[in-house]
Amino acid sequence: MIYAGNFKTNHTRASTANYIEELKDKLRGKSLEDRVYIFPPATALDDYEGDFTIGTQNAYPAQNGAYTGEIGLEQLDEFGIKSILIGHSERREYMAETQDKVSQKFAFFQEQGFEIIYCIGEPLEVRENGFEDVMKYLLAQFDGIDINYDKLIVAYEPIWAIGTGRSATVEEISTTHRALKNAINDRPLLYGGSAKPENIKEIKAIAGVDGVLVGSASLDANSFSQMVLS
Repeated sequence: MIYAGNFKTNHTRASTANYIEELKDKLRGKSLEDRVYIFPPATALDDYEGDFTIGTQNAYPAQNGAYTGEIGLEQLDEFGIKSILIGHSERREYMAETQDKVSQKFAFFQEQGFEIIYCIGEPLEVRENGFEDVMKYLLAQFDGIDINYDKLIVAYEPIWAIGTGRSATVEEISTTHRALKNAINDRPLLYGGSAKPENIKEIKAIAGVDGVLVGSASLDANSFSQMVLS
């Protein structure tokens, strides 16, 4: 199983360092085959050591340059970071990242050999229109994306379940993951959307779920480690 914690705009450099130390101790009991990823805010990126991978929530597709407010390969290389989140719904919505921009970023970091967790998801109005519309909406988010990239991990996050406390039902997750698995050549597929210790076992038991992308429940090392060790 894959467990990825996305801190979003939470935690400081100091609190992330404390979190990592606590998590390192708690992960001693995890299964060897399980993979853990942590995506802290940019100001907390560092070359932490442990049985986990540190990734970046975002980066600009350039080595360096005149891109005010962004970080590039030069900054990521300082900490040996080679994992990135791309396509998260919050960046698509709040930062106006179009599919064209997302696919350009994907192509750049693919060329650099990054492990990419690529996020897709649908809003509530699309879900309410029926499953056919859901799949049409989701598959459009693969325009310009190389689904055969060997370091690709896909994360399905129904937008209406992110941070709301309402996870999709087992049937909704199962049906969507089954259809997506066929479309992405059986690449690893994570579920995201209010995954937490209380529902992690149920989610992990669903066929086609290869792990979880966790938001708010990953902010506490004890909570997140409970999910990994469940």
